[in-house]
Amino acid sequence: MAEHFLVTGADGCIGAWTVRLLLDEGAEVATFDLGANDNRHRLIAGGARLDFRRVVGDIVDRSAVVDAMAGVDRVIHLAALQVPFCRADPSAGAAVNVQGTVNVFEAAVEHGISPVAYASSAAIYGPPELYPEPVLGPDALPEPATLYGAYKVCNEQTAAVFAADHGLASVGLRPFTVYGAGRDQGVTSAPTAAIYSAVRGEPYRVGYRGVTDFQYAPDVARAFIAASRVEFDAPAAPAVNLRGHVTSIEDFVERVRRITGFGDLEVDGEPLPFAEALSPAGLAELLGDTEPTPLDDAITETARIVAAAA
Repeated sequence: MAEHFLVTGADGCIGAWTVRLLLDEGAEVATFDLGANDNRHRLIAGGARLDFRRVVGDIVDRSAVVDAMAGVDRVIHLAALQVPFCRADPSAGAAVNVQGTVNVFEAAVEHGISPVAYASSAAIYGPPELYPEPVLGPDALPEPATLYGAYKVCNEQTAAVFAADHGLASVGLRPFTVYGAGRDQGVTSAPTAAIYSAVRGEPYRVGYRGVTDFQYAPDVARAFIAASRVEFDAPAAPAVNLRGHVTSIEDFVERVRRITGFGDLEVDGEPLPFAEALSPAGLAELLGDTEPTPLDDAITETARIVAAAA
């Protein structure tokens, strides 16, 4: 029998890629999101059939989450409000990012589903000057510079308590600068916006500099799918960093210029208040091989998808 997945926040970039890859596997997929926006799904599917069951609901509504999880084998929890939305409305950010995650954990306990794969974030870490080492390990002290990051710290600690108190295993993954087709909102979406603009022949300026860890959205989706299948001997709640390519924003944009042949792209501004490079220590032990797609290949594929949809 095919596995039956529930993907929360499925209409976002990582969510849409997760749904696409699961459907390619032949899995049964139910999505849970606040609306019914198929834009990213259609972009990524490239004309393939969107054969999933959509559940429209609010992650803050515990009963709706419990109902959506009925009959499900595996859960991938991606629903969240990103950095700008949390800054603009802290109460809503806490309700969605923290209470929503608690609702998912409680529903998983009620239905006997374990483990839960959920999205933490590299935003749990602060700017590089706060740390003595240039590459942060998965156990580095959280020093979030945003409310979004603070909420994600809370979720990791909540996951550990659910493992201890309720026997619920979970795997938290910390994406960093996710890029690729469908990445069209959030603070770190600007490098992808540069690809979109180059394909359209429109000038664009990335408003920050610095070094970051670029992670291709399909690679991130594969990691979440693998995390949902981890088998534990005893309930545990590890949270690990993902593996990508560490380079500067300037280098990434120069690659976009070269690959697309469009030169009117700029980089300006101060670095974001996040660490530059994270160690993926422990990731391979959990998920197996996580070799990231080469940057040039991923940029080329993203440009192709965007151009095909134009």
